[in-house]
Amino acid sequence: MAPVTLASVVVGVGASSLQALVDDVNSKQNSWVAAVPSKFLDEDDVANYLGAHLPGDDQFSAPEVRTIVESAVAPDSFDAVTQWPECSVIGWVRDQSACGCCWAFASASSFEARSCIAGGGDIKYSAEDVCFCSNAGNGCGGGNSAWSWLSSSGVVTGGDYQDIGDGKTCYPFSLPTCAHHMGHATKSYPQCPDQEYPSPSCKRQCTESAYPRSYQSDKMRADSSYSVRGVSQIQQELMTNGPLWVAFSVYADFPLYKSGVYRHTSGEMKGGHAVTMVGWGTLNGEPYWKIKNSWNEEWGDNGFFLIARGNNECGIEDAVSAGRVNPPPAPPSPGPSPPRPTPEPTPSPSPSPSPGACHAISAVVTDDWCAANCAAGFCPSDLCECDRNVLV
Repeated sequence: MAPVTLASVVVGVGASSLQALVDDVNSKQNSWVAAVPSKFLDEDDVANYLGAHLPGDDQFSAPEVRTIVESAVAPDSFDAVTQWPECSVIGWVRDQSACGCCWAFASASSFEARSCIAGGGDIKYSAEDVCFCSNAGNGCGGGNSAWSWLSSSGVVTGGDYQDIGDGKTCYPFSLPTCAHHMGHATKSYPQCPDQEYPSPSCKRQCTESAYPRSYQSDKMRADSSYSVRGVSQIQQELMTNGPLWVAFSVYADFPLYKSGVYRHTSGEMKGGHAVTMVGWGTLNGEPYWKIKNSWNEEWGDNGFFLIARGNNECGIEDAVSAGRVNPPPAPPSPGPSPPRPTPEPTPSPSPSPSPGACHAISAVVTDDWCAANCAAGFCPSDLCECDRNVLV
């Protein structure tokens, strides 16, 4: 019989408390389905993923409200993901890691979507640049919509943590994608550390050596920034120019979301969260907004959720902002490469570390964390170092 560890007891208690909350939510309503999430240990674990300042907060700020000309009647449903299929960035769900920089991810997400829609190409923009270099927030400590900064300073290209090393963008996100999966890694992601990551310093330079442009020359600026208020105004702006930055109050039941139209049902408020609004519709007679989260695709409904529309559910219609982007035309796709005279040999697969071959080189993780995750196939070089002599 395996020994019972303190960690397993804590995980068990957390799972039990979440199941009780799930049962309470599902017994009180049938608008949405709650389920114990694999991402969180308990209802307080969500705090590391929240960081948006909300209206009424001392630190809240937002672009000035603009009146949107309503030139078309809003359809019954709209989805930016299918409206602009050439822009895969709209449907791509990113991961903010164990860092409260949701505000930066929602800013970068709405910016890259609007840039693509305006003809600038299907390009990822840097949440790292927004989170740690802008004046819109305090890194992992929280922030506001960065659209004013996007129009004054601009943002460079930047992919996700998994894109580091491909040389396709200037400044990819440096904190690893991870999972609070009941205390262990999953098939897709390593376990998150027990504490929130400290905010990395702003580099103000491209971190990808193979990327051909400089940090300054890679900057793309928005032409304007503004806030939008009112359901019909939000709909008009969304279907005309693309996804929007929105923030709302997160309660203890929200992390349990699995499907349906979310309405706050049970539990206390945990903080503010910023996300990307991509559409609207009606499900079983209930009007909703369709929202893209930044907790990776394993959370919720493949990374998305629906929330009640028209009643300002959790303040979702109080903090909405965006801007116009007028990018230069995207460069044409390169033609096929000429055939090589002789085929190149297939490289041997890179060795992977054996259990116990890695140790921590960062204060935010431990040797045991590195050993366990590297053995599972995840060994982030900025957090762990492996002994090459024992690679197999």
